[in-house]
Amino acid sequence: MLLKLKSSLLFWLHLFVTLLAWVAPFLFSWKISLPVYALVMLQFGVFGRCLMNEQHGLQEEDGRIFYTDLLEKMRFTPDRALVKFIVRKLLYPVLAVVALVWQVGLGNAPLLF
Repeated sequence: MLLKLKSSLLFWLHLFVTLLAWVAPFLFSWKISLPVYALVMLQFGVFGRCLMNEQHGLQEEDGRIFYTDLLEKMRFTPDRALVKFIVRKLLYPVLAVVALVWQVGLGNAPLLF
């Protein structure tokens, strides 16, 4: 019971961190966001996986990652390999560019810091 509660809490923490990554270009300075995105990409490069997945019981097999798990829970059947490629190779560099364009290019200040 306690292990299931811990796994559930870590799942929700992972979801929060994932959603935070999407809104970070608007909330946090690009000087904070870019290094964080780089660390996430470094994690994928060094370990070949997301270190948070195993903390809530998600085993990365057959192309399964957190995003595909979420989509499948919502009854979507995505191409796992395509989603994994987009998330692991494209998403965080795109979010970094969004942060730079929004803040530096367009001159918008981050909402928090």
